[in-house]
Parts: sequence; C-alpha cells; structure tokens
Amino acid sequence: MMKFAWDSYKQYAFGKNELRPLTKNGHIGNMFGGLRGATVVDALDTLYIMELEEEFQEAKKWVEKSFDLNVNGEASLFEVNIRYIGGLLAAYYLTGEEVFKSKALELGEKLLPAFNTPTGIPRGVINLGSGMSWSWGWASAGSSILAEFGTLHLEFLHLTELSGNPVFAEKVMNIRKVLNRVEKPQGLYPNFLSPVTGNWVQHHVSIGGLGDSFYEYLIKSWLMSDKKDSEAKKMYDDALEAIEKHLVRRSAGGLTYIAEWRGGILDHKMGHLACFSGGMIALGAEHASEERKQHYMDLAAEITNTCHESYARSGYLKEGSMFYMADSWSSGTDRYTKLGPEAFRFDTGTEAMATRLSERYYILRPEVVESYMYMWRLTHDLKYRQWGWEVVKALEKHCRVEAGFSGIRDVYTTVPTHDNMQQSFFLAETLKYLYLLFCEDDVLSLDDWVFNTEAHPLPVNHTNFKTKASVQ
Repeated sequence: MMKFAWDSYKQYAFGKNELRPLTKNGHIGNMFGGLRGATVVDALDTLYIMELEEEFQEAKKWVEKSFDLNVNGEASLFEVNIRYIGGLLAAYYLTGEEVFKSKALELGEKLLPAFNTPTGIPRGVINLGSGMSWSWGWASAGSSILAEFGTLHLEFLHLTELSGNPVFAEKVMNIRKVLNRVEKPQGLYPNFLSPVTGNWVQHHVSIGGLGDSFYEYLIKSWLMSDKKDSEAKKMYDDALEAIEKHLVRRSAGGLTYIAEWRGGILDHKMGHLACFSGGMIALGAEHASEERKQHYMDLAAEITNTCHESYARSGYLKEGSMFYMADSWSSGTDRYTKLGPEAFRFDTGTEAMATRLSERYYILRPEVVESYMYMWRLTHDLKYRQWGWEVVKALEKHCRVEAGFSGIRDVYTTVPTHDNMQQSFFLAETLKYLYLLFCEDDVLSLDDWVFNTEAHPLPVNHTNFKTKASVQ
C-alpha cells in the first residue's frame, strides 16, 4: 500500500503537497505557506522504516535539491511543525543525514516570529517570508488554539538540542508557564486562549479537534525526557483526572466515550480525531501508580473499542428511521465500508454513528489505527491486529483508486464517492501505524522512541543515545 501510494504520488504529483488521485495531478493548498513536498517530507521516515530504499533515496534527493524554504506565504504554524519539522527531525535521527537536520533548523527559525506576542503564546498563522503572524479568522476573538500551541514541545526541544540554541526550548517552556498560571475551569483546558491576555476566550473543551494533541504531548514530553520532566507528567495526570471526571461517559448501550464540554454542558459526540486517546491513555497507564494502572488500561481499551464500533457500525444502513445491519438483508453481499466517520454521536438513540450528513466522511485518518497499534504493543491482545486488518481490507476496497488512495464522502453508502485527495498523513501516519501494528515490537520500540502527533519518531533522551539510530 505504501509503495502504491508513493509511486502514484511520484508519477502524478511529485514535489506538490498532495496527490489528487482521481484527476491524477498535484495539490498545493494554502496550509503550508508556499512550502512544497508535504507528502515527500511526511513519507521520509515511513519509507525508511519499511526499507523501501530506492523510494527513500528519491525522497531524500528531492529534499536536497528541490526543497525551497525561501517562500512567502501564510502557513499554519502547527501543520508546518508537525509535518515538516517533525518529518525532517525523524529522518535525521533515523539516518544521521545532515541535510535533514539543517533543513529542520532553518525552518524552525522561520517559525519563531509567531511567538512575538504579549504572552509569548504564538499566533496560529505565520508568513514564512516576512515573519508576520496573526490568528485564524475563525478563532474566536483572535485567540490561539490549544492543540496548535500545545503541540510544539517535542519538536522544539529537539531543535534546541540539535542547534545548541536555547530559544526553541525557552519558547515552549514559556507556554507551560502561561498555562500553569491561568485558572482551569474544573481542571479542564479550554480550546481557545488569548495570546494577548493569556486568558481563556471561551469554555469549549474537546479531546478531539482543537484540543487533542496538547494532551498527548504532555505524557510524551515526560517519556521523551527519560521521565525527568515531572511538570509534564503532573499536568497530564491532572488533566486526565479532570477529563475522566467531567467528560468520560458511558452510553445506554455500554460504550465508553469522551464527550465535548461547552461551558459545563456536555455535547455527546466524539470526533475521529479524539480516537487517538485510547492509545494515549494506554501509554500513560503503563506509568501510572500500581492502583491506577489497570483502571487506565481498562479505560483505554473501552475507548478504543468505542472507536472500533464507529468503524464496525458503518455496516448499518439507514432505511426510513430504522438502522439495519447491512448484510442481514443484502443477500450476503458486502454493502458497507467498515470505515469510521469524521464524528459520531451518542444521543437520540444513536450510538457511535454520525447522525449529520456533514460528519459522514472519512479522509484516510490514522487515529483509530494509532490506538490499535498502542493497544497491541501494550497488551498483545490479538483482536487489535484483527481490527487493523479489517481497516486494511476496507482501505483497499473503498479508498484505493487507479492512481492512489482517496478519502470518501460517506462511510454509510454502498458505493462511496471519492474526495480526490491522498492526504500526506496517510503515508506518514495511517500506513506507518498499520505497519507497526504487524511488526515486531522492537521496530521503533516504545522504550526508545516517542511519536509526534504526525507519527514521526523522535528519540527518547537516554544519555547514551547515538544520533544514527538503528530502526531496530
């Protein structure tokens, strides 16, 4: 699958950000501020880990010869950090090739002006040429987004380590200071914070989009520091306790889910993005106190099961106001996708299904298989591999087209419409997590590596870590 996705990208879109597989051309988009080759940089480490050596060399050559950082356009600070800087750092740590390190450091420098705010909380959009930065137009009252400014820590610590320049680490440690100073409603972290005042702008809390990777980076910062960053561990433990108390709920049908919180009122839905949390909670459970360890492993398993149900239940087709199991009345033919929707709900009698047309799409997202990979590595319960294999079959059947893989617009239809986009994260994350799910545990061992939120492996700071690491 990786070779097919890469070869298709190379044939029709090489150097562009993503492949449009139906129209067989490239897509540049406006997230990366004029940077090109998002799929190349995102795929580097996956190609290397999978030992696709020829393809890795093609990608490396493109980075050496064609990856131009002198661009002038508005970029998402968050996306450039997790995809480009994360991808380059991982490629450097896996191979020791200097080109990846120098590009990562050069790009890191270009992100620093975003932090020039009264609080030091960065704004979400930056012009990579001029250094001007501003907040997203849709973010309420010019606020910065928790998941965006909270998902810089891992990469910026490595930028300081590789450059010897303390400024990167200082910027992200200051974000912690601001967050520790501001009062948390019920111990929860809302999604919108003013970079001017350092106060919350509205009380919307989500473990899905807008919040998600902030929490993941707390536990991973502690792990990456070889368990020395006790502040990160405490912030994670306290946040998880508040999440469990205020957001974790059990449905009438017995499914555990994490609701969203709007000023104290629960919205009983989970986004696909929130499905990373099963893996995160399992990773944290490994290091919880003895009396809490099993509790958190159980919670992780329950949430992962709910996310699996969101995939399994696209086997229900809606007819009138009733849902039927598709193959119970379709003469045994496979009439459903077994892929999960962008968001699913637990209200109006529906469980783990999208109830709005606008939430039925699947864009090759990785979060559910990410949790399968962690749950497999930490429990070795075979069902996680079986569930992963179901995803592989569903992707092959419904998302593979003649020239690559495409997202689909409705997981509940018998003949999906494709969205004509092979996302760069499909190569960086979805296929990597599936591969690691079926690998031996010592391929990118969880003892030695943490994955950034784009699945780029960064080394745990063991004092004896050598720059050129072996994958095994």
